[in-house]
Amino acid sequence: MPTRYLDDETPVVQFDPLLEVSPFVLFRRIKESEAPLLIDVRPPSDQPGRLTLQGAIPYPGPEWSPPADQDVVLFDDDGSIAIEGARHMQSVGYPRVKALFGGLELYEFSLDPEVIGQETFLVRAR
Repeated sequence: MPTRYLDDETPVVQFDPLLEVSPFVLFRRIKESEAPLLIDVRPPSDQPGRLTLQGAIPYPGPEWSPPADQDVVLFDDDGSIAIEGARHMQSVGYPRVKALFGGLELYEFSLDPEVIGQETFLVRAR
């Protein structure tokens, strides 16, 4: 999540639609069975039960190339690793790779089950 600061140190978070996808758009695409390929770019964890997105796969490694004919969304906890990965992938010719804006933290926070229903597509990793 790119952040810049005003002269008085006030943070300003900026959304870049060419580089990021909003939690709401991703939720809608998953709900409508149009989910992109979801890649969890967080380092492997020994924390069983941490949240991830339903259908996501772990990052396959630095030799991996995303499919050219499919939308791909990279995500992590706060979006910081994912945005750098998406920026790199786009710079080497993969324009369909984006980062989840705000990561899983913003996704979970912004999708209130009282508003959208109980299905948020967040699951516990195994």
